[in-house]
Amino acid sequence: MTDGAADGQWYEDEALWADFAPVMFSPERGTSVAGLVRDAALLDFPAGARVLDLACGPGLFVVPLARRGYEVTGVDLSAGMLERAGRACAAAGVDVTLVRADMLAYVAPGAFDVVLNVFTSFGYFDEPGDNARVLRNAWESLAPGGRLLVDVMGKEVLAGWIGRPQVVDLPDGAYVVQRDTVLDSWRRLRTDWTLVRGDVASSRSIHSFLYSAAELHDLFEAAGFVDVACHGDFDGGPYGPGARRLVVTGRKP
Repeated sequence: MTDGAADGQWYEDEALWADFAPVMFSPERGTSVAGLVRDAALLDFPAGARVLDLACGPGLFVVPLARRGYEVTGVDLSAGMLERAGRACAAAGVDVTLVRADMLAYVAPGAFDVVLNVFTSFGYFDEPGDNARVLRNAWESLAPGGRLLVDVMGKEVLAGWIGRPQVVDLPDGAYVVQRDTVLDSWRRLRTDWTLVRGDVASSRSIHSFLYSAAELHDLFEAAGFVDVACHGDFDGGPYGPGARRLVVTGRKP
């Protein structure tokens, strides 16, 4: 069995994104995202809106957003993910600005009408203040009246199914086992991914903060956002029993 490099932060490990992209960003997920961008109420923006996908990965959101006519920018730290995003944009014939940058530092003052941070790409940093800074950076990057949307796996959702390993079969006969472990009295989550291909197994771990609806709501307000609301899906449905995601939105005054 091989493991990720010990040096650096887990999200800087390009092998993680390369090895597990088929599961994290499967074709089925791409089709689902395209449907969300087409139909979901929370992803319906004014014509020509300037949209930032913060931690855009391989471009699952940026391609359908650009197809809707939005002016789209994708930011990610991973060079490999940005290469995939670039290929996806070229194949789709859409014009998207892709920027390699750390979301802890990326700020484009007043440049966007919408900032998206989706697929639990929030809470990556070890220090709570650094995660709060990501929200403040988004606030700075929004024009007045602009909106931030953050999509995570909320504590309340996770509590309903934590402890059950998930196995995903890949087309080439390999498979991936995902195990989630709650740490620090429900403050943090470790997700262990193991890729098994033949008699070789490789493992990587993702670490992130866990947030309840109330906690993330309060972080939005502390960063300066108003009209903060918590939703259970991208259609704007209520966050409660049966919700599969925690989607929080807020507006810059």
